Amino acid sequence: MSDTGEVNLKDLVRRAVTAPDQTTSSGATTSDLSIDEVLNLHAIGWEPVELVCGLSVFSVPAGLWNWGQGEIAAASRAHHEAFSHAIARLHAEAAAAGGHGVVGVHIERAVHPSHIEVRLVGSAVRPTGAGAINAHDVFISDLSGRDFATLMGAGWRPVGLATGASFVYAPRRAVGQVLHQQTQNVELTNFTEAMYSARESAMQRMQDAAIALKGSGVVQVQVLEGPMPFAPHAVAFVAWGTVVVATTQSHHPLTPTTVISLNDPVVTFEAQTLH
Repeated sequence: MSDTGEVNLKDLVRRAVTAPDQTTSSGATTSDLSIDEVLNLHAIGWEPVELVCGLSVFSVPAGLWNWGQGEIAAASRAHHEAFSHAIARLHAEAAAAGGHGVVGVHIERAVHPSHIEVRLVGSAVRPTGAGAINAHDVFISDLSGRDFATLMGAGWRPVGLATGASFVYAPRRAVGQVLHQQTQNVELTNFTEAMYSARESAMQRMQDAAIALKGSGVVQVQVLEGPMPFAPHAVAFVAWGTVVVATTQSHHPLTPTTVISLNDPVVTFEAQTLH
């Protein structure tokens, strides 16, 4: 048991590694994919299975967001653990549903003075008619169903979700400096330097996670940055994206399809209306 109240991640992963022997037998599927995305999946021989989710809430020590120097290590660690546990639970739910991966993952995260919460929701998918696999082998991706189909068609595949986060204190300014800057338009270098420090650490951690997954790169990276309302003297930088790897010796070029709309254009302006 960790000091945050969460179960040990190694125990969680060990319980999730073995998938059940049976998959959903009703034949019905539930997903948040659009009709277009479902058709794209079927076009490459995949099908949606079930809507799955992973959730984790980690506490942070009291008084953590008070003034300090450098990185707020406990907050960065809590954010990492919350993501890791949520991803592990998503692996377990997808495997239990008979999925081989999860696409279209929606990532919701919130940082509070007392805790950090992460929620992941996506659609478990699998090759049409395939059986269950171990949770450890399930991939997690925030790519849409369309992007997943395009990626697979080009000879690549997703292998997992990589994340990185860093929370950093903005150094104090001297009283004289604060009074001097109140009447001027000047750069707040303490916040600028803190943002650069947080960005460098977060991006490095995301890249390290991608390397651990043996990926070739990270695509569709999204970032959130800036100060937090309850801690105006601290800044945060969070990044995440889907790790991909090539499945063939060379990239498969895709032939674009030209689509001509047969809808009549909407007339928004006519010269006859001028008088």
